[in-house]
Amino acid sequence: MAEHGAHITTASVAVADDQPSIFEVVAQDSLMTAVRPALQHVVKVLAESNPAHYGFFWRWFDEIFTLLDFLLQQHYLSRTSASFSEHFYGLKRIVVGGSKQLQRPATAGLPKEHLWKSAVFLVLLPYLKVKLEKLASSLREEDEYSIHPPSSHWKRFYKAFLAAYPFVNMAWEGWFLTQQLRYILGKAEHHSPLLKLAGVRLGRLTAQDLQAIEHRLAEASEMQEPRSIGEKIKSALKKAVGGVALSLSTGLSVGVFFLQFLDWWYSSENQETIKSLTALPTPPPPIHLDYNSDSPLLPKMKTVCPLCRKTRVNDTVLATSGYVFCYRCVFNYVRSHQACPITGYPTEVQHLIKLYSPEN
Repeated sequence: MAEHGAHITTASVAVADDQPSIFEVVAQDSLMTAVRPALQHVVKVLAESNPAHYGFFWRWFDEIFTLLDFLLQQHYLSRTSASFSEHFYGLKRIVVGGSKQLQRPATAGLPKEHLWKSAVFLVLLPYLKVKLEKLASSLREEDEYSIHPPSSHWKRFYKAFLAAYPFVNMAWEGWFLTQQLRYILGKAEHHSPLLKLAGVRLGRLTAQDLQAIEHRLAEASEMQEPRSIGEKIKSALKKAVGGVALSLSTGLSVGVFFLQFLDWWYSSENQETIKSLTALPTPPPPIHLDYNSDSPLLPKMKTVCPLCRKTRVNDTVLATSGYVFCYRCVFNYVRSHQACPITGYPTEVQHLIKLYSPEN
């Protein structure tokens, strides 16, 4: 059985001698997928420690990461004919044109058309997918706590979107899974449908490609000093951009070995341990605020809402403080201020808990 499985996983080699195995292509796919949450966690920690200085990076993390990712991928696609993760695993993109495959050295980069197609599928498509997932999550949360009229056109629209999104996402993931299964069985030369849409396939770097890359680096380091001032400025800019790209790629190459540890640290089976280590003690109740005190925040009668100063309707308690309000009053207040009206404790909309009396 093991021999048969090994034969299946290597069956795709018959399609092309330099075609990588399913393990190589899946590993390079997961590399950039692991980089994003690691960087996002770092930015989140910085933003929480100093919101004034680093809050901007957290609010615009998706756009900043997409821009940096585009610069990184464009650099590697134009110089090594591969994305960063593909080059890290010794792979390159080979243009497939009509009845013949266009063999080009890796240092020549991809043709302009295929380079931009690859950049779009590597950078723009994941960005749009992340934004769509966040939109679905926010609409799902709003659907649980919103107070829109039942006949609202907007509510009907996002209900239809929320109903259709899981099936669209399942079809998308199923498309990729089917393509990977065909790749394993040797029925396809692309493990991802996006590679086919870009008009390229993955292949291993040859010895000639490695020698060409080393030769290019040696030539760059031995470049003669430019004579004119314009050439000096142009050369300095090229060196600066190349240095930034090299520093970024080297940092990512070193950091990738740390990503496996982060993946384990934030795995679901390790979350309970993390929570037990980082859990904060429960704060004491605000005993300085009671109905016998002279605080202007609390009404004298326990059946009166502290916000509208009328008899409560649709009693709702805040899980963060324990005080009871009208649902509409406290919903609007928490959504605007993210805090309890009485204690000032940080509060979100999901902390609202409706109360039902036995009469109801």
